[in-house]
Amino acid sequence: AVMMCFVVSLISLLVHVYSTAYLKDDVRYTHYYAMLSLFTAAMLTLVVADNTLQILLGWEGVGLCSFALIGHWWEEGANSRAALKAFLTTRTGDIGLLIGIIILFFTVGSFDIGASNAYALSPGADHAALLAAAVCLFIGVIGKSGQFPLHTWLPDAMAGPTPVSALIHAATMVVAGVYLVARLYPVFFNGFSIAAGGVNLMVLIGGITIIIGALLAFVQDDIKKVLAYSTISQLGYMVMALGVGAWTAGVFHLFTHAFFKALLFLGAGSISHAGTHHSFDMKKDMGGLKRYMPITFWTFTIASLALAGIFPFAGFFSKDEILAGAWHVHPPGWPVWYGKLLWGGLLIAALGTAFYMWRLYFLVFSGDERSEEAKHAHESPRSMTIPLVVLAALATIAGFIGLPHLTGIHLPEVTHGLASWLSRSTVPNWYDPPHGNPAIAGHTTDTTTFVLMGIALSIGVIGIALAYRLYGKGPAPIVDKLTSGPLQPAYEASKAKLWFDEIYDATIVRPFKWVARGLFEIVDRFVIDTVAVTGVAFVVGLFGRISRWFQNGQVQRYLAGLVIGAAAVFLVTDCRSKASFTYERLPGDMIALHAAPGAGVAGANARLTWDITGDGVADLDPKTERVLEGRDVTVWRGNIRASNVTLIIEDPVTRKIQTVTRKLELAAPAKEGK
Repeated sequence: AVMMCFVVSLISLLVHVYSTAYLKDDVRYTHYYAMLSLFTAAMLTLVVADNTLQILLGWEGVGLCSFALIGHWWEEGANSRAALKAFLTTRTGDIGLLIGIIILFFTVGSFDIGASNAYALSPGADHAALLAAAVCLFIGVIGKSGQFPLHTWLPDAMAGPTPVSALIHAATMVVAGVYLVARLYPVFFNGFSIAAGGVNLMVLIGGITIIIGALLAFVQDDIKKVLAYSTISQLGYMVMALGVGAWTAGVFHLFTHAFFKALLFLGAGSISHAGTHHSFDMKKDMGGLKRYMPITFWTFTIASLALAGIFPFAGFFSKDEILAGAWHVHPPGWPVWYGKLLWGGLLIAALGTAFYMWRLYFLVFSGDERSEEAKHAHESPRSMTIPLVVLAALATIAGFIGLPHLTGIHLPEVTHGLASWLSRSTVPNWYDPPHGNPAIAGHTTDTTTFVLMGIALSIGVIGIALAYRLYGKGPAPIVDKLTSGPLQPAYEASKAKLWFDEIYDATIVRPFKWVARGLFEIVDRFVIDTVAVTGVAFVVGLFGRISRWFQNGQVQRYLAGLVIGAAAVFLVTDCRSKASFTYERLPGDMIALHAAPGAGVAGANARLTWDITGDGVADLDPKTERVLEGRDVTVWRGNIRASNVTLIIEDPVTRKIQTVTRKLELAAPAKEGK
């Protein structure tokens, strides 16, 4: 976290200074700096977080700011589409991140990163839950760090201002994913069973991304898109290093890559600003710029050497650390040949990196000028060149804090400063209880170390030499012969970006648009607009038009309405169910009578009296000498003559009387009268 705080703060400071000249006359200058500052704050929030909820806050913050900055010049449709593509693609990965955080919380019982890592390394850890959490978290990493298959947003994100591209690729946004893996490494290590050997998801995705990034960078004519695919490939290196257990090597490359990649992007911005009038087309508008832009030329040279892995620049040491880790440092469960196979694949990728980077370099600075703007190029102002010089110095010396440990040569302690610093966050043994937690460091001689370094350096030199042969004095004629001949299928596939965008458009974007259009037409327009909103308005309007016929100020109409309404009330109240009553035999020869006069207003308010003697008149209660009245009365069986009881119902409004007579079966068990 401390290392990343230094990287983010320094790169952000240089980008802020650089932008004062690059966006000097921009129409949204204040908005740009507000979002740039918030971008930095969000990344620092993510870096210093000690729990996954705070990481999520910073994670979404950098996503939001990148959306605003990529679409800074939103007036052009391509820029706004690029911003939306970046936002939606990374949000796809963020769904996995959120699910992973939830799984990890319910597994560990805490959002704390330290507690999560400690649980992952405990003997009783739930491996299945950690695997699910690791997979979901890694989906978020794939989206944010531009890994296959969610890498398509990153090249299009070059639509934003070039300083933003430098900040995204070097110190924020895309490095957030790699940082998350490094910060929660025990979760990924145990979840993916890295110690057990085999191809885990991180190695697989990292390896595919390295290859795809290199292939697509070969054929790009836009200088920023070459650098974007380079970032995709280099992030693949870091992910793969973490996937094979080379944690320190992956973090080291994350550290050095920030300096030379920021330098490359800011150098590209300097070229477009002062050399080609805001064009990034290398083949059409550049060439011969080294004569006009000496500071940009030399700093760009240093960055290109560092990315190609040439001694003594920073990229040589960090990339060599990954290659060496694949060669002789492998988890206990891995077969020896597996690391050698990965080493060979990484060498091929390193060759591709050197070639496409120096193809860019020669197209920009060598040969003759290929546009009028290039012939009138000049150096950028000091506010832009000073950050280039600072980054060039760091790209030169940063690698010396991570030199390999040699047994026969004693180097100053500072040359192992990164390893010493990171030792606070690491342990010297693999977490592999079945094999006794063996030591991580591989056993190799100084000779082997130097041979491996020599091979890696040679690969970089070969890549540069091949690029010089084809592009050293401008594109050589043989390039057209190759791209239109034996390499045409590969060239066209790379030029089409392997048709990823077309595949996603056919399988995801268009079906989603169809579903969205259907929901819009049926749910929104018909159900909500037509039925709910317009329908309610129509009904209200209809009642309004009808009520206007009555509410017109004519008193006679009001009286007619009152009479009709009252008649309707009387009609409704008279419509009641058939009146009846029930009885029940109680102990002591007592009979309980319950009246049911019917529904409606009349029934509810009717006067109910009882005739138990059969004379047609309401009888008195022998005890109280009052009329037997009410819904429920209790009488002695002996007072009932001929077993007949009559319920007398008097309507309270019309005074109309209705009677209901029932014969009681007193010898049998009491039941409802019929």
